[in-house]
Amino acid sequence: MEARQRISNASYSPEALKVLGQAFDEAWQDIAGNFGGNALAVQAARLKLANIMLDLGATSSDDPERIKNAALEIMARDLRTGAS
Repeated sequence: MEARQRISNASYSPEALKVLGQAFDEAWQDIAGNFGGNALAVQAARLKLANIMLDLGATSSDDPERIKNAALEIMARDLRTGAS
């Protein structure tokens, strides 16, 4: 799981990493079904979500639900606009 490792290896406090990991896992659970069985599409989406989480972790609270919701909004916006 390269995406999850990216979060686990980030330079944040242990508490922040726990929050980001939880937010990532919950967000992925919500959207995993949107990417079908294409392994490349799944990997790309997971990496994109991980990167969003890391960006949010630099500025967001210690509330995993808030981070999850913000990340899902960004993912949805980027899918609508075709941003990568």
